[in-house]
Amino acid sequence: MTRVSVKHRIDYSYDHKVLLSPHRFRLAPQPDTQAIIEEYSFVLRPANRLYWQHDVYGNKMARADFADKTDFMSVEVTLEIKLNSLNPFDVLLDDESQRFPFLYPSIVKNALLPYLQIVDRSSALTAFVGCTEKFHGETLSFLVQLNQHVCNYIRYVQRLEPGVQSCEMTLRTRTGSCRDSAWLMVQVLRRLGLASRFVSGYLVQLGTTSGDSVELHAWAEVFIPGASWIGLDTTSGLFTSEGHIPLAIGPGPAQVAPVEGLTEQCSATMSYRCEVIQLNDL
Repeated sequence: MTRVSVKHRIDYSYDHKVLLSPHRFRLAPQPDTQAIIEEYSFVLRPANRLYWQHDVYGNKMARADFADKTDFMSVEVTLEIKLNSLNPFDVLLDDESQRFPFLYPSIVKNALLPYLQIVDRSSALTAFVGCTEKFHGETLSFLVQLNQHVCNYIRYVQRLEPGVQSCEMTLRTRTGSCRDSAWLMVQVLRRLGLASRFVSGYLVQLGTTSGDSVELHAWAEVFIPGASWIGLDTTSGLFTSEGHIPLAIGPGPAQVAPVEGLTEQCSATMSYRCEVIQLNDL
């Protein structure tokens, strides 16, 4: 077990004083994360009235109302976390879901309807899904092969533009950010009849060749009876592990935005930084 401190800061600067609409921040860890959250703090400036709420998907979010005009906004999140080693394959699938393809029981399917909605019906996605038929077999093996296929097919790029590319764009260019390939995976899984959802969170990586790191990240989750939601990181081609700290979960990217709100018309700049420090090994 390893204890780490994570600090995440976002700064917005405006070229003149502006009014800010109510803002919502989805930057609090999910209660069922595999990590143990020992401490959490959320600091927002300028002065505001802060309310903690939950959205319809159960995500904890902070709503801030600002009374006065301002030429800046900053948010700082600090976490102290215990990371427990996680074996993502240590699951017991229900008998009917041991092999893919399978069908959800009707009562389960009805509960999963928001996560079965197909949004992208492009011919490029249809062709890509058709190439996955060779992966049918044991369900976990199928998911491993599908995840690696998406990872190998889409080259990761850091894309600073807001929003998520269409699946057609991601497939045509064969490039995308973590959120682009995660959204592609969500739509591929739904085309295959599997309920899937989009996740925004932190990815903590320790002891890599470039050192320790933490960053905002995105991945997909798929619902398999018996195993519940299984996380698929399309950037690495691996199942999610103890370093994946989910912040917000929903049917699509629009429902999990870390920061949501409007400003008066202005010229704005945004900067951010994330850092992780190992506290000690237990």
